[in-house]
Amino acid sequence: MDLNNIYNELGVDKEVFDFCSDIEATLKNRFDAIDKIAEYNQLKVLNAFRSCKVSEGCLYGSTGYGYNDMGRDTLEEVYAKVFNTESALVRSQIACGTHALSTALFAILRPGDELLSPVGKPYDTLEGIIGINPLPGSLTEFGVTYRQVDLLEDGGFDYEKIRDSINAKTKLITIQRSKGYQTRPTLSVERIGELIKFVKGVKPDVIVMVDNCYGEFVEIIEPSDVGADLCIGSLIKNPGGGLAPTGGYIVGKKSLVDLCAYRLTTPGLGKEVGASLGVNTSFYQGLFLAPTIVAGALKGAIFAACVYEKLGYRCVPDATEPRYDIIQSVVLGSPEKLIAFCKGIQAAAPVDSFVVPEPWPMPGYQSDVIMAAGAFIQGSSIELSADGPLTEPYAVYFQGGLTWFHAKYGIIMSLEMLYKEKLITL
Repeated sequence: MDLNNIYNELGVDKEVFDFCSDIEATLKNRFDAIDKIAEYNQLKVLNAFRSCKVSEGCLYGSTGYGYNDMGRDTLEEVYAKVFNTESALVRSQIACGTHALSTALFAILRPGDELLSPVGKPYDTLEGIIGINPLPGSLTEFGVTYRQVDLLEDGGFDYEKIRDSINAKTKLITIQRSKGYQTRPTLSVERIGELIKFVKGVKPDVIVMVDNCYGEFVEIIEPSDVGADLCIGSLIKNPGGGLAPTGGYIVGKKSLVDLCAYRLTTPGLGKEVGASLGVNTSFYQGLFLAPTIVAGALKGAIFAACVYEKLGYRCVPDATEPRYDIIQSVVLGSPEKLIAFCKGIQAAAPVDSFVVPEPWPMPGYQSDVIMAAGAFIQGSSIELSADGPLTEPYAVYFQGGLTWFHAKYGIIMSLEMLYKEKLITL
């Protein structure tokens, strides 16, 4: 079997294929370690399914009010078991990860409260919610103030400034696990636990919320295992396994999850309503497959770092660092290279491979953004995708791939596009 021939049929020059194949041959030990984590997490998820007695009846959906939806309610028990929390809210009515985070913020914060981010600026789409970017309906309009403490230059926590920033008004501390459109390190669960221990030592009753997007099942523990009061994410990222068509989750302390449910629906109804409308099977099966899907995405991220570091580009994390989310950023240094990279990812997609991505002023972002994604689920970040803002330092953010082989092909095609456009030499 000559893989070179089929890659050539798919538009890959031999020079590019050979360059990438040499790199792949060095990664067996790294990939074996990822598979061990996937095996552990697969068994953890399976144990939750068994403990919560998931049955065929759980796969059926409900309509209307959604009262007594056994599948929906059991799925929330499964999520609580997987994340080791008291309660969970897992709903198709949560449109995205940003919506899940917004739901929690508006559920918990009241006029006069203060929100603190001890890990620097949050992801772009949260700026309008918080009021950093003044938009109608922001927390600022409801009398909630915000402050942040930037990370130190080496990526460490500025504990002295964090201590000084926590005051009587500080109600909730938000920790973003992943880097967003920044080149700072992603936070490991261990480091998140250290930060939680510190802030709880300063103010024991402060609520800690972790934005867990892109991090689920990358390690064998989650932020909820190290003291997070709430842990929040999107089902069209890691835990949906590429099958969930929409949705988000909120797991944590029961009293806080109940508040979130009252915000999502209405006080007095909370988790009792919300029809599942036939998505239960996708939610269950996606969660079941998620550990293996995440493993494939991690392999793709490591492969990308190895390929682009060998060409002299800065990668975060670098090719040798441990992984705490599925995102790989590559600092390309020019808009032409950023656009070419995304063109290659788009050309590798199973859906819309013939489409050419272009930068555009995407809602919720502060600059033009280019996004490449030919996904079965619109916007699904666990599927092969790449994006980045058209601003310095022109970093691209690559993530996903429902299989390792697809992630591999996507990276090869990104390199092929740069090679064909004479933006790199091998």
